[in-house]
This record gives sequence, C-alpha cells and structure tokens, in this order.
Amino acid sequence: MSDTIAAEALARLAQGGSFHDLAGKVVFITGAGNGIGLAMAHAFAACDARLALLDIDPARLRAAAESLLAGFPDVQLRTWVAAVNDEAAVNEAVSGAQAAFGRIDILLNNAGISMNCPTLALAGEQWRQAMDVNVNGVFYCAQAAGRFMVEQGHGVILNMSSMYGTVAAPERAAYCTSKAAVAMLTKVLAIEWAKHGVRVNAIAPGYVKTALVDDLIKAGRMDPDALARRTPLGRLGEPREIATLALFLASDHASFINGHIAVADGGWSAYSYI
Repeated sequence: MSDTIAAEALARLAQGGSFHDLAGKVVFITGAGNGIGLAMAHAFAACDARLALLDIDPARLRAAAESLLAGFPDVQLRTWVAAVNDEAAVNEAVSGAQAAFGRIDILLNNAGISMNCPTLALAGEQWRQAMDVNVNGVFYCAQAAGRFMVEQGHGVILNMSSMYGTVAAPERAAYCTSKAAVAMLTKVLAIEWAKHGVRVNAIAPGYVKTALVDDLIKAGRMDPDALARRTPLGRLGEPREIATLALFLASDHASFINGHIAVADGGWSAYSYI
C-alpha cells in the first residue's frame, strides 16, 4: 500500500470519530523515523494528538517530521535524537517532552533491532546488542515515562514485542529471547502500575513491510514469497495495520485491556501445519 493510500485511510478513520478521545493527547514515540514508528506517528496525528518523536538517526527524524507537517500542517510535534539504550539520553528526552507539553499520555515503545543469525555463529556482542536495545531500551523508556504517568494518575504504554516473543523460530535466539522479555516486562508493569491508572500492553507483529524486513530480504535471510505463503492471510502486514491497532489499544475503547500481548501476524502463530 502506498503512503498516499495509507494516509487517506488514516484520515477517514479519524474523520469517523472512532478515536476522538485521542485528540490533544501527548504521544511519545520511539523509533519514529520510519516503518511502524512513523506509521503510528501519522495515525495519531490524524487523530489530532500531539507528538514527541525520538529516533537515533537525525536525518531520518527530520524527514519524518517534514512528512508529518506536510500531511498535518497543524500538528504539534517535537523531536529528540537519542538511542533508547542510552539511559541518560532517554531520561533527558522524556523529561524534555513532559516539560514541553505539560504531560505524557501515551508511550509507543517501538524502537528495536532484528537479530537473525545461526545460534552457533551468534557472537556475544550481537547477543548483548539485541538485549541492550530490545530489552534495556524498552525498560528505560517505560520507566522514564512511567514516572510521569504514575505521578499524573493516568497513562498508556504500548511496548513493541513480536510474534517471535510468543512462538519460537530457528536462528533467532537473541531476537526471540529479547521480545519474550518485552512481553513479560509488559505484564509486570501492567499489574504494578494499574493502581495508578496506567495501562501497559504490548503489540506483537508478524512480518510487516518495513525497512528492517527489507534489509533481511536483501541479505538473503528472508524469502518474502515463502513468508507470504506461510501466512494464512497470504501476505505480509502493512505498517498502517499495526498503527491502527496502536490507536485502539491507546484509546478509551481498550480501557479494560491491561497486560495483554496483542498479536497481529496474519494468523502465522496460529498455524502449526507444515
């Protein structure tokens, strides 16, 4: 699906008033420069939310901000360049967003990396990198935003897990382990912070058409046709489909959903037949 068609679909969604309660909410998005993070930024902008965007790549972040302002000229947004596994930088960015907007209502804890490698060839440095970004980064961001949310008495955190945090696959020891850790962290935070009015859930995508997947395809680590055949719906997901799920989980429609891992994989993990 083209960016134009995706933007039109999101605009129709917003005009229908399905997520009117998101208007004015302050949404902090990590990994916002492209892929699912950018799609979520467009989705929440379509619902008149205010955006705090973080990415490790300054050029990518500038391009993302430009695309959002082109599509939504009135959107309020601020950007921060930081790596999510840099605890001090994360705390500074989240504090900056809170100071700029007065509160943080929603955290979309999206930033992460892939790690597709035979286990016997997996270097310790690669293992540590996957854990540092995918687990430590999620924790640092959740803790930083959670401090403000607990104090203000409300908030929603959506962590990005993966279908490979719920089912296993060969040659993904570090990735599966890190995403399973995100799922468990989500549950711990959900039961710990619920009494403070903070809901914590996770999204667990399957194969989605992103730059991360494209890189693995180019490296010969994935066969897109084989992936589509293996998926019951017969295709890979679109970033906008994950973004729409994020809208629902962040909205009042999901007010009684807490500690849930929402799998969006086209039926992949349900299909055990080979």
